[in-house]
Amino acid sequence: MPVMFRRLAATLAAIVLSSGFALAQSKITLAVGGGSCLCYLPTMLAQALGEYEKAGVNVEVSGYFDHCVNLAAKGQHLQSFVVYDRYPGFALVVSPKHSNEINSIKDLAGKKVGVSAPGSSTDFFLKYMLSKNSVDPNSVGVIGVGLGATAVAAMEQGTIDAAIMLDPAITILQGQDKQLKILADTRSQKDTLAVFGGEYPGGALYTRAEWIATHEKEVQAMTNAILATLKWIHSHTPEEVADKMPANLVGKDKAQYVAALKNTLPMFSETGRMDPKGAAAVLAVFSQSSPDVAKANIDLSKTYTNKYVEAAGKMGMK
Repeated sequence: MPVMFRRLAATLAAIVLSSGFALAQSKITLAVGGGSCLCYLPTMLAQALGEYEKAGVNVEVSGYFDHCVNLAAKGQHLQSFVVYDRYPGFALVVSPKHSNEINSIKDLAGKKVGVSAPGSSTDFFLKYMLSKNSVDPNSVGVIGVGLGATAVAAMEQGTIDAAIMLDPAITILQGQDKQLKILADTRSQKDTLAVFGGEYPGGALYTRAEWIATHEKEVQAMTNAILATLKWIHSHTPEEVADKMPANLVGKDKAQYVAALKNTLPMFSETGRMDPKGAAAVLAVFSQSSPDVAKANIDLSKTYTNKYVEAAGKMGMK
C-alpha cells in the first residue's frame, strides 16, 4: 500500500472520542488532506462558523471519497456519510517554463509531472488522464510536490513540466501568468462532465462502517454541521466566505484568495448527497488506474450512505 494510504488508513483507524458519554463532550479526529486547499474549505469553515460546536462535536477532518473505493480493494471498509465536493477540483496545469513544448496531454510522455503525493487522489487522476489519452503512465515521472506553496514554487521554477493542482494554487499561478496552460480542469460541472462523463464526488466525511453503526449520534451531528456550512456557503458571497476563514489559510493576498474562491464555489455540494452515478464514476476511474481495484469486485453500496443526509432533511436541514 502506498505510504499516503497507509498513513490515511492508520489515521482513520485511530478515531478518538474524548472521555465522557455526553455528545457535547465528543471529540472526533479524522485525517485531513490539506487544510489550505479550497477543496476542504467546508470542513474548515464549519469550524470557523461554530457548526461543530453547535452540533456538540469537536472535529478535525477529512478526505476524498475515492479513498473509500481504493481502500475497499485492500479489505478496509470505509464509508462516506456526507459529500461536500460535487467535483474533485483537479486541474492538469503546464509549468509556464515548459508551455512551448507541451500543448496536450499526449506531450506529457517522458515528462515529470507533480502530484500532491505518490498514491494520492491527484496521482490517480493523473494516471487516469494519461491512460485516457493513450499515454503510458509508466512513461511519466511522478513527483510529490504537495498542494500549496511547494507546488507553486516547483511550477514557477520549472523543476517539473506540469502538475495536478487545486485552488488556490491554480489561481495563484494564473495571477502570475495570464497565459497559463490548463490541459484538464474539473472545477466546474461542464469540465467535470467532459472529463468523466458525469459528476465525480470529491471531498467527503467518512470513516469505518462499523464505527458509523455504533456512533450514529456523532455521525448525524457531523453531517448536520457540514450541511449547515454548505447552506451558508451558497447563501453568501466569496468575500464573506473569505472573511470567515482563518487568516493563515487566506494568506496575505486576500483578493487572490477571493478570486480562487470564485473559481471553486461551484464544486461545493448543495445537498450533501452521494450520487450513485458519481460513485460509479470513481470506481471506473480507479479500475482503469489500479489493477487491484479492477479485480476486487467492490460493492459500491457499502462505500457510502445517504442515511444521515436524508435524516437531516427530515429535521428541516435542507
